[in-house]
Amino acid sequence: MNQQDSNCSEMYSQIECIQCDLDEKCRYGENITISCKVKNGVECKGSKEFKRHMICQYCYQTPMWQQICNSMKGCNSVGPPPNSFPANCTVSPEVICLGSRWFSRNMPCKWKNGYRWSTTFVLSVTLGGFGADRFYLGRWQEGIGKLFSFGGLGVWTIIDIILIGVRYLGPADGSLYVD
Repeated sequence: MNQQDSNCSEMYSQIECIQCDLDEKCRYGENITISCKVKNGVECKGSKEFKRHMICQYCYQTPMWQQICNSMKGCNSVGPPPNSFPANCTVSPEVICLGSRWFSRNMPCKWKNGYRWSTTFVLSVTLGGFGADRFYLGRWQEGIGKLFSFGGLGVWTIIDIILIGVRYLGPADGSLYVD
């Protein structure tokens, strides 16, 4: 690794280039000063040893804004609880913390994909007997069934108006409505 233009004490965003002496017996939440040094083979300007400040906490205890978590695979925002998914997370590169930098966390499913509740409701009321609401939500198999049964002779249409009205029936991809 070659960081010749960087000041050694400012290499906080390149945690792989420095090694810090962490005291695992520190008191949780305490602001502490730790000694760090640049790893062998890393070139930088200034002293190779310097002090850094950190809050005594394990990486999984850092605030959410200091964490980077993976995509929402397996996330379904609509439906019965729990509306969360297990995510693999790491802390931002500039954060110094105790323990493993990689950890699992349950994240809330709150993603949106452009489906509007108002559009769905209007489609359900006006063209629900033809399955337009189900087609719009990406539930095309149910839309075909609704189309050929004329909305279940009206019963299915009324049920869908209620389910969409209370936001129980949502997009097939598991996202939330935009509005």
